[in-house]
Amino acid sequence: MNTPQGSSESLTSRRQVLRGLGLAGVGVALTACAPSLTPRQDKPNMDVAILNFALNLEYLETAFYLAATGRLAELRGLGGDAPITLLAGQTGLSPMTFQTDSIRDFANELASNELTHVRFLIATITALGGTPIPRPALDAGPAFQAAVAAATGGKVTDFNPFANEVSFLLASHTLEDVGITAYKGASPLIRDRKPGGVLEQAAGILAVEAYHMGSTRYQLYKRRALEAAPGFTVAAMSQAISDLRDQLDGPGDKDQGIAQPIRPGESNIVPADANGVAFSRLPREVLNIVYQKPDATAGGFFPNGVNGTLK
Repeated sequence: MNTPQGSSESLTSRRQVLRGLGLAGVGVALTACAPSLTPRQDKPNMDVAILNFALNLEYLETAFYLAATGRLAELRGLGGDAPITLLAGQTGLSPMTFQTDSIRDFANELASNELTHVRFLIATITALGGTPIPRPALDAGPAFQAAVAAATGGKVTDFNPFANEVSFLLASHTLEDVGITAYKGASPLIRDRKPGGVLEQAAGILAVEAYHMGSTRYQLYKRRALEAAPGFTVAAMSQAISDLRDQLDGPGDKDQGIAQPIRPGESNIVPADANGVAFSRLPREVLNIVYQKPDATAGGFFPNGVNGTLK
């Protein structure tokens, strides 16, 4: 064929070939994935237990963001009325002082997303014939202080997650990365893998949480050189929090700060392994972090422990 390389006929032909290859690729992918589109029969059905475990974490995140935005009353009665502990003088009924409209709006979006996750999980668990767990007692104040104190070797003991935007973003960073690894770690255990089933819905929530954390880490990276506390820049505080989580969850590196790139000269807004894949944590590893002590049965952000069968 002597058609010039840039002609419309040549471009059309190449598009047809690429379209054909694309459709063929889709067919191959669907064929390869076909066995996973039906509920798994090789393992006991833990779907309700997994969703209830996730619901514990969603209750915590919701309480934190609602308190930051002065909307904590929206959680009242949802899942019960277990106590929510904040710092002295804080009620969660008036918003913290935001320095910019953009972070204030972002905080409100996070609060609305997390509240919707709680309601969605309750409805999904009920639809599956399960019983949604009641909201456990939550600590969204002193637990942050204890976590930062441990992360900084006792050098910062007065951390207030609602003091300013940097503190708010660091507190969000403390929680959200854990939730993402928890959802990913639970994914192989989910039995319902049909379209629209539990796995797809859990993947959807994981994606939203990843959007949250990517946005938060980006905001922290922009502020990385600012002082977060005496002797700690934002980047150093992020790294200290990351190191603490890695220490608590057990063997293996499953965490990164915002300035810990695999390749020097890059940011680390997206924490990922050498293959660019998000990290996974099993329920026990997650509990080690949120209880702030390995193998504990309660403590930290959950003073009386989480509710449900996965403890």
